[in-house]
Amino acid sequence: MREFDRLPPELRAWLAAAILPWRPRSVRRAFEKAVARTQDKASALRELDRLQERLVAKDAGKVWGQDHPDASS
Repeated sequence: MREFDRLPPELRAWLAAAILPWRPRSVRRAFEKAVARTQDKASALRELDRLQERLVAKDAGKVWGQDHPDASS
């Protein structure tokens, strides 16, 4: 819980609403990389959204089958 509390407020809010069960350390690393690339926290959060969407799409086919609407081809 301490690690979560140390996250920046905007990242805590993103993580609280995340679909996947991210670990605070993992999401912090992904966020810091995205901020380094974009130089903007809002853009970095949008990158996290896209990353999460890709991960869900990747797993949806395995978990629920390729006919699931979120499954990637």
